[in-house]
Amino acid sequence: MTTQVVTASFMLNTGEVVDMNTTTTDGTETELLTSTKYAVSAVSIGQFADGKVITQILQPVSGAVGMSYAYIDRRGEILCILPIAVDGVQNKPQEMLRSFTLQAGDTIQVMSKTAANRLFAYSCVTNSGVHSIFTGTPAGAADTSLTHIKTGQGLGASLTGQMIACHFATSVDGSKLTSGGGVYLLNDKGLPIGGVAATSPVNLQPEKSYMGGASIFLNFVARVTTSS
Repeated sequence: MTTQVVTASFMLNTGEVVDMNTTTTDGTETELLTSTKYAVSAVSIGQFADGKVITQILQPVSGAVGMSYAYIDRRGEILCILPIAVDGVQNKPQEMLRSFTLQAGDTIQVMSKTAANRLFAYSCVTNSGVHSIFTGTPAGAADTSLTHIKTGQGLGASLTGQMIACHFATSVDGSKLTSGGGVYLLNDKGLPIGGVAATSPVNLQPEKSYMGGASIFLNFVARVTTSS
């Protein structure tokens, strides 16, 4: 298994900057901890900043080789998705997509990967404030339906009755993606009613899009189609 160093930097409402630094195993979700350069020990974000608020993202969650997704976890659920990047390929600081007070037990979970790993990740926020991440690994010329990283359920079962307000997707497949260059949101008739193009973090920092959102109902699917 390969590893890489993942870093991030956050500004708190107290004026403090939290420096994060952890060596992760590629392809395995790993907790991002505080750097021991500025803290006594490597601890979770919730333990370090209990009762405080992240007001700015100075450096997105960044890997040396490849990144798929990142989020803040609270009691086993996705509280807030986070922007990701690859070292040296960063566009601009991004704001938090949710304002909340950190609690002891909150963690930052990240998924780093090798440059060749084809994992497709779709991160989204609904009009109800629900944050979700759906993933799938395309193989060959085929359709790949994405599933929720926590429940294993599809888009419709996870977000029925809600509307996707903003989203972004990551993939290294590039021209192999024939579903609008990323992921299509399909209704129960199999027709596209929304979607978003995917970005390869090696080439460009992914940024959230407010275009291509859709109301989601039962049996709707987030689907990626690849040519090879």
